[in-house]
Amino acid sequence: MDIAVHRIRHERKRLRKPKSAIGWCVGLIFLFPGQLFGLTNDITNDPSKVVEKYLSLDKRGARLNALSYEVLKPYTAWGEEPVWGQVVVISEYTVAKDVDKWEIVSPVEAVIPVTYQNVGVIQWEAATFLTEMREETIHIRIKAVDNRWKMVSPQFPPHVGRKRLIDFVRDAQVNEGGKRRVERLQLLREALEQAG
Repeated sequence: MDIAVHRIRHERKRLRKPKSAIGWCVGLIFLFPGQLFGLTNDITNDPSKVVEKYLSLDKRGARLNALSYEVLKPYTAWGEEPVWGQVVVISEYTVAKDVDKWEIVSPVEAVIPVTYQNVGVIQWEAATFLTEMREETIHIRIKAVDNRWKMVSPQFPPHVGRKRLIDFVRDAQVNEGGKRRVERLQLLREALEQAG
């Protein structure tokens, strides 16, 4: 394991060293004009930053609708997102930044543990919230794909912050046509508010 960690660090350092600063910058602008700035998942960066960015967007509800899901595609290697019947409500999460806590598979692949503090689960069909305070650990496999760090597994249900879900349910109430559904969403919203 120490050899693999050393090889990853050495490869990152080697890739970061430009031969000529001006030539390097001009080359990047010419090759990647629209993608030069804001590349979190560039292979020369820390792969945990990709996981952190994905989870940050997920916590803010990026997977709650199809339009906002597009922003997550650069961070994953899987195709379509399954239709999830539930959302895990979280208070926070922690990505292991220490390489010693990772499972190094190869110089271009690792498994990074993420620990969630879960508050409960929302079942969309029934519009119900089930309180389930617990810690959950997910081991995210990340790999270099086309010179970019991408999450390759596992696919897991959205893990969204409680406050964001309260806003999401409030918006759904406004846009819902059926009286019974609006009443169920109101109960769901109240349950989420009480969970905090």
